Amino acid sequence: MLFERFVVGPLEENAYVIADEATKDAIVVDPGDESDRIIEYIRDHGLKVDAIIYTHAHFDHVGAAGDIKKETGGRVLIHRQDLEVYETSKDQAAIWGYDIDETPDPDGFLDEGDEIRAGTLTFRVMHTPGHSPGGLCLYGEGILLTGDTIFKGSVGRTDFPGGSLEELKKSFRRILELPDATKIYSGHGPETTVGMEKKTNFFVNEFL
Repeated sequence: MLFERFVVGPLEENAYVIADEATKDAIVVDPGDESDRIIEYIRDHGLKVDAIIYTHAHFDHVGAAGDIKKETGGRVLIHRQDLEVYETSKDQAAIWGYDIDETPDPDGFLDEGDEIRAGTLTFRVMHTPGHSPGGLCLYGEGILLTGDTIFKGSVGRTDFPGGSLEELKKSFRRILELPDATKIYSGHGPETTVGMEKKTNFFVNEFL
């Protein structure tokens, strides 16, 4: 498996490219900015991008959607409950003093239990609302991409439109039910594991 993390944009968001090294089939997760870096990696490795997947639709995660889609032809996939967030992402950015391109229309919607494949790699969609209504995680191959649901030692904010502390608590509990060795790759910050978060996450005592 090829797995590459790109820290992009002023909010240091994590974008990921994941590919089957043998078949070159790939997915791109949360390309939020600096599309040139991501595209260069895709070209250099001869990857075929089937899907551009967003764990949620806040502006710092979706800003490069148009460029990546134009370059790769990959399908833009989000959870339906984040459609309004996605469609207003440019306005969100402006409120925070940033400018992003208009996002392309989604090509499809993901939901709980759907499977995403890249060659022989398989990832299952977990709907994990709380930070946003349509927040999701991708679980498979021993890893979990969590977007802004959980970070090393912390969790995502719930004070944005559509956020819900009660939903975030439920999503947090689901994640910590996964095997301890599962590697967590979040939308910001370094990697961690489920086992480590059980021991050290600040919100364990409050949420469990």
